[in-house]
Amino acid sequence: MSRKGRTSAVIALCCAVGGVGLVGCEEPSEDGSSQAASGSSASRRPADDGVLTAAGTRKIKVGGRSVNVSCSGAFAEGKPVIVLLHGGGDSLQKMAGLQKKLSGRNRVCSYDRLGAGASDKPDGPQTLDSTGKVLTGVIERVSGDAPVVLGGHSLGGLIAARYAGDNQDRVAGLVLMDATSPTQKADLTEAVPESATGPGAELRDQTLAVLGGKNPEQLTVRDGKVRSAGDIPVEVVKHGKRYLAKVPEYGAAMERAWSEGQRKWLAVSSRSKLSTAENSEHYIYLDQPDVAVRALQRVTSQAADRA
Repeated sequence: MSRKGRTSAVIALCCAVGGVGLVGCEEPSEDGSSQAASGSSASRRPADDGVLTAAGTRKIKVGGRSVNVSCSGAFAEGKPVIVLLHGGGDSLQKMAGLQKKLSGRNRVCSYDRLGAGASDKPDGPQTLDSTGKVLTGVIERVSGDAPVVLGGHSLGGLIAARYAGDNQDRVAGLVLMDATSPTQKADLTEAVPESATGPGAELRDQTLAVLGGKNPEQLTVRDGKVRSAGDIPVEVVKHGKRYLAKVPEYGAAMERAWSEGQRKWLAVSSRSKLSTAENSEHYIYLDQPDVAVRALQRVTSQAADRA
């Protein structure tokens, strides 16, 4: 593999395996715009004061910190609000195209986590518990008493799944798009042993550093068991193009570990379903946006039927 090829593999895999990139992982949104989709104006719904009902992007305060939030589409009685969670190294801008496509039929919001996009930097190191508290604050402002469906990509998928297990009263459904494995550190160290050298070892070391908190969000991600969120509808969608296999010597093992990590998330609900986006690499919602849209619409519809 050429030096350029090795660099590309490390960048891609660091984004995928760690869920957070030590280097930039930004790509243009589907329409080439860097602005979050605002969609059509949202109708006002009866709700507590402070619930965001208009379309557009604005800053809200959560725990004294400024969080950048974008909402599109109209509230519908009995229908959950979709909340999108971006991957590590990304921002809500990356999901603007997906948000726009969903907003024709759903109320959809996305947000930048602390340390990402236009939100404030964190005061210090973050954990899944602390980033979950920010998500709670966002949900309270964008949905009020309405249930939510969380759609998470990569690290955002891991955060969404962990959150759902601890907040069954808030989360009515999940869509996990190539989510970081619940046991990512163990998966990676098994696939790329300590004795490894070359691009695989470089990637392993970078990713372990990212998981240990060396990322813009200062978020430490620890391995853990999957907590059940009951019987909510869940769709786990994994990539179909075996791009991880391009890493010399250890690529095949990395692909197997990644696929197994996706299957582990099925334990989050008794109504989980696994599918493959055959023509996608890690960014499923960019490579095959219709796959992501349909999965989110299905789960939202199923969640509404259970309400």
